[in-house]
Amino acid sequence: MATNGNAPKEITAAQLPDLLANDNSVKLAGIDVDGQLRGKLVSKKKFLSIAESGFGFCSVIFGWDMHDQTYIKELKVSNKENGYRDIIAIPDLNSFRRIPWENNVPFFLISFHDPDTMEPVSACPRGLLRKQLAKLSEKGYGAMAGAEYEFFQFRAPSENASDSTASYLKENPPHSLPSLTEGMFGYSLTRPVHNKDYYYDIFNTCEQFQCNIEGWHTESGPGVFEAALEFGEVKQMADRASLFKYVVKSVATKYGITPCFMAKPKQGLPGNSGHMHISLVDKDGKNLLAREEVDPNAPYPDVAYLSDLGRHFLAGILEGLPDVMPMVAPTINSYKRLVENFWAPVTVSWGLEHRAASIRLIGPPGSKAGATRFEIRVPGADANPFYVLSAVLALGWRGVEKKLEIPCPPLGKGEQVGGVTDAGARLAKSLKEATDRFMSKNSIAREVFGDEFVDHYGGTREHEIRLWDEAVTDWEMKRYIETV
Repeated sequence: MATNGNAPKEITAAQLPDLLANDNSVKLAGIDVDGQLRGKLVSKKKFLSIAESGFGFCSVIFGWDMHDQTYIKELKVSNKENGYRDIIAIPDLNSFRRIPWENNVPFFLISFHDPDTMEPVSACPRGLLRKQLAKLSEKGYGAMAGAEYEFFQFRAPSENASDSTASYLKENPPHSLPSLTEGMFGYSLTRPVHNKDYYYDIFNTCEQFQCNIEGWHTESGPGVFEAALEFGEVKQMADRASLFKYVVKSVATKYGITPCFMAKPKQGLPGNSGHMHISLVDKDGKNLLAREEVDPNAPYPDVAYLSDLGRHFLAGILEGLPDVMPMVAPTINSYKRLVENFWAPVTVSWGLEHRAASIRLIGPPGSKAGATRFEIRVPGADANPFYVLSAVLALGWRGVEKKLEIPCPPLGKGEQVGGVTDAGARLAKSLKEATDRFMSKNSIAREVFGDEFVDHYGGTREHEIRLWDEAVTDWEMKRYIETV
């Protein structure tokens, strides 16, 4: 049985005593609406007793925000009226890995279920993604995905406690935090040498923790790195994308480095993207987006090599994208990244190998047919990967079922997104605008996800908006303190 972190492909409860023979504890974690890991350490005896049936977990993780403040508006999943009751957390045995920076303690992801129905909790990110995949699996289809994350890194201003950066920011402006490196130098071979132990530690630890990196390099910006995670089955990809941030933050702690996955940490610089690549496959792994032969009568040259199913899937994403923006751009800060002239998409737009568009189609003739996929370029590094992939699959599959036609022409190679020739609608400019559309009575989000999820998640975003509306920023103080 595996003891080095390389788990068998399928794990049963009967195998657990051997798998954990030399352990006395297990770490468990689920994922909340903000994509944060919420979990605990339990004894091996406790874990073995609940491995199949699950255990009670306080539902408040769906009743409070990322700083543990209960939502201003009571939401259905967890609230005072139901006593912030327990929900059922069921371990995913096949998510087993060991945490190399914590003495190889065993680790399992969990999913959350309603104690009355045992159905997935509507807001549970892992459950939501599985619901979307079930629609495809009924047809014998599956999905593959890849993720790319950019993130800024700052040197902790003190060598004291691991939370020194947060403490420092209580009394000091964020711009005073020193960057890991200065200047703009994407794809540099020399910059990583300055912090080579940290750089290689992240790469190697990701492999040990089974969230492998395919490509790892500096990105343009002071102290910015980018990781392309190994392409794989979509459920596993979402797990690994969440765990990647866990690795980076954990490894960075011992080097006195603070990674930052905010969408836009610094004014005047590009933001942090969280691009997602996705393709559909049949039961044999054949790419369903690729066309057998070039279509001489394609509506646009860009889709000459894209299958009919792929065209409908693309149309579904494009039609529904404005209605699911809070799922791909979930914070106030997300919309500071989605502005013109910073290589970030701002409209409903697409194009073959077009890196400025919201959806970049990748396929022949620039790549082999088997690699045909869509790169969803709207999400930032702050987005919950489960919600992003759920949104893409739900919208795309709606397009397949309704046989939707692509609603706008592709961006030409010389065309700028948001320019006068961009025929796509402008995406939301704020979280409030996005949430209002997401929660509207006739939104496509309600059609594909149902009212319960939309009302809950939309309520969490309304909470975020309310806190922002009440905040007084440094910008306001600097601008108005003497002049009004």
